[in-house]
Amino acid sequence: MPKKEMSLEQRTLDFIKSQNLITTGENLVVAVSGGADSVCLLHILARFQEKLDIKLHVAHLNHQLRGSESGDDASYASTLASTLGIAATIGQRDVAAYREQQGISLEEAAREVRYDFLAEIATVTGAARVAVGHTRDDHAETILMHLLRGTGLAGLRGLQPRSLLPLSTGKAKLEVVRPLLEVSRQETWDYCARHSLQPRQDSSNNSFEFFRNRVRLELLPLLKNYNPNFDKVLLRLATLANDDISYVEEQASRLWNEVAEEKGDVIYLDINKVADLPHAMQRQISRLAIVHLAGSLKDVEAEHSEAIINFLAKPAGKRLLLPHGLALSVEYGRLALTSPGASSCLFAPLEGSFTINVPGETRLPGWQVKADALKKAPGDEQNSFIAHFDLDKVGKTLTARRRRHGDRFQPLGMSQTKKLQDFMVDAKIAQSWRDRIPLVCSPRQILWVVGWRIDDRVKVTEDTRSVLRLEFREVA
Repeated sequence: MPKKEMSLEQRTLDFIKSQNLITTGENLVVAVSGGADSVCLLHILARFQEKLDIKLHVAHLNHQLRGSESGDDASYASTLASTLGIAATIGQRDVAAYREQQGISLEEAAREVRYDFLAEIATVTGAARVAVGHTRDDHAETILMHLLRGTGLAGLRGLQPRSLLPLSTGKAKLEVVRPLLEVSRQETWDYCARHSLQPRQDSSNNSFEFFRNRVRLELLPLLKNYNPNFDKVLLRLATLANDDISYVEEQASRLWNEVAEEKGDVIYLDINKVADLPHAMQRQISRLAIVHLAGSLKDVEAEHSEAIINFLAKPAGKRLLLPHGLALSVEYGRLALTSPGASSCLFAPLEGSFTINVPGETRLPGWQVKADALKKAPGDEQNSFIAHFDLDKVGKTLTARRRRHGDRFQPLGMSQTKKLQDFMVDAKIAQSWRDRIPLVCSPRQILWVVGWRIDDRVKVTEDTRSVLRLEFREVA
């Protein structure tokens, strides 16, 4: 047997073993498009099926995008599987219709439909994972594509030997393995030629309509004019990035429980603790938070991580929309990342009116309130849940309640009253929060929108003789 052929096969088997891509005794779905890479992969796995102690199943999807050519590809995949004595499932999906329905690019639509199909076949056949024929060239192209889209360090890793890919439903993931990731595309063609496999050539691979094709056919050749080994430069960069990000990921995972708190569909990040971390760790914590809620980093780019980091210095009430329908909001002392439709407000609702003991302590649903009568206001207290008032103006008959229709007050710094609803809108208080924010009231007026603003008419001035200090503390 030719030495080069053995080298390719042995390299593939060694890579499978070193990366633990396949488990002895398992069922394995092999995605076969009909191209040289997937045909080469299937042929090698079929020849070593006994040695690896696995059972193969071929999966081919007709995307219905190239007319009779697509049908011929499906027939080829079916015949090849039959020749090798391997069961096959040949499916077809209307990718163009799916693209229109989802409003995404044709590339993205094909990818989502294809992986959903592969996941279905894996479930039916009892396979734990799917093998795909991505090569070293695909790896380099992916890195460059990520760079062009504005990736962070993690995107420089390119393709991984094994990945958990989210499905379009968002409810599950598909494990994909790439046994040929250290094999060049040309080597797969050479292998097929030696074994008279005659793989199919997809005419759409030459279409400049697709981003990856433009990178492969136009950009990479141009860059190789500057450095003939540019693809190797990209792969070396991927190795370095993978080493660095793996370390950062490990450290971030260890810190996660110290800086983050998960409550249902909300993740809270402690602003002070995260702000004290190195920027590399801040980025990874932000990415971890997204993964915990969305299940993946699909469509998440470097700019999103940077935006989350920038929010560490934003005032309470600021809000940011992120991919996957996630929303980030700034609370007092923490960032809240919420899933679509979820509310980050965990303030207990105040049903009815509650008398506040002045002076003294009062227990409210979700709150402990402390009231102190002082001769003068203490120094600047950097806590939005502490407020100071002129005691003579507010009196000692105070209550706490939720907002009511028609409420008005005169926010500190303003000369006229304002509708509470308008104040909350202007302060960018989330809709889901507004009915849960406590209001401290006297018999005459609202004194304090707790956590936001006191009424200007009861502020401490030079003429104040006695100061009322109120502190609200969240309790379970």
